[in-house]
Amino acid sequence: MDYGMIGKIEKAKRYAEQRDRIHIQTLTVTFEGQNNPHTVTLENGNWNCDCDFFQTRGRCSHTMALEMILKGMLPETIEFYQ
Repeated sequence: MDYGMIGKIEKAKRYAEQRDRIHIQTLTVTFEGQNNPHTVTLENGNWNCDCDFFQTRGRCSHTMALEMILKGMLPETIEFYQ
């Protein structure tokens, strides 16, 4: 491995530890559910999920899980699960 790549790997490790430097604006994720896969998107600060629960409640286990996983990296306008 060349010296330049070693430096980039070290920099990537530092970035990964500094989660407050990462700000996610748009995201598409597929959750492998127990019954079906579900697609979750984040656009313009708004979550959307194709599961039935989200369609009636505007929140679901899929969006709440992503809020927990991505804590500190999402726009401040998103209401977080507490």
